[in-house]
Amino acid sequence: MAYEHILLDEQDGIATLTINRPEVLNGLSTHSVGEMIHAIDAVRDGGTARVLLLTGAGRGFSSGADLSGGNAGAAPDSSGLPAGLADTGKVLESHFNPLLERLLDLPLPFITAVNGPAAGAGASLALAGDIVIAGRSAYFLQAFINIGLVPDVGSTWLLPRLAGRARAQAMMMLGEKVPAAQALEWGMIYKVVDDEALAAEAQALAARLAKGPTKAYALIRQGLRQCLDTTLSEGLMVERRNQRLAGLTEDFAEGVSAFLQKRPANFKGR
Repeated sequence: MAYEHILLDEQDGIATLTINRPEVLNGLSTHSVGEMIHAIDAVRDGGTARVLLLTGAGRGFSSGADLSGGNAGAAPDSSGLPAGLADTGKVLESHFNPLLERLLDLPLPFITAVNGPAAGAGASLALAGDIVIAGRSAYFLQAFINIGLVPDVGSTWLLPRLAGRARAQAMMMLGEKVPAAQALEWGMIYKVVDDEALAAEAQALAARLAKGPTKAYALIRQGLRQCLDTTLSEGLMVERRNQRLAGLTEDFAEGVSAFLQKRPANFKGR
């Protein structure tokens, strides 16, 4: 499929998805979100990619929902709203939420390279990565309050788990930028690098993950998500189930052989 608002490239097991609307700081229209969903499904079902890298074209990651493209809401329907008003949550249900769910459910690791502003829905997507690397000039912004809306695309769920309730609530209510260095200090992201080094750092990390035990990575990301809201006993059961599945993989057998033979493991993602 030919895409208009994104770029999708796959080489050496690395699927790189780039939001490609630099003229609007990679604002997310329903069309671009639809293309992202299609691309993620293609990566998931293609069977050859072993890691997904998400970034933005130009000088920013994403400014969030493109309000000029009608993303503030859908046309009035039979929901009982007064005439002239729209359901501003409808586009979340139809586009943005399915996008986030697909990213979180991928059976392979997911890296974000944040190359500038990540605001609103863009911040949610940036912070959803398993590993988040940001350029030094990048920042994260919960911009919703500035137009009288509430955080969405998973922000209310994700941010308190990353930064803690107090910091997350202040970000959401004050609508102030959180620079990359501060996000690192708060535990929101993994690493900050110089802007000019970001692409190379992200590619090197993606290449490392692309050579790793892909099924174990998938179980790790699933296990973390499940254990965020469970008791210790429930978490131990999740670990027990996932360890059984990991132990049945070819990569586990290869890892043990490599360890005993004192050589690097040659994982195949199987």
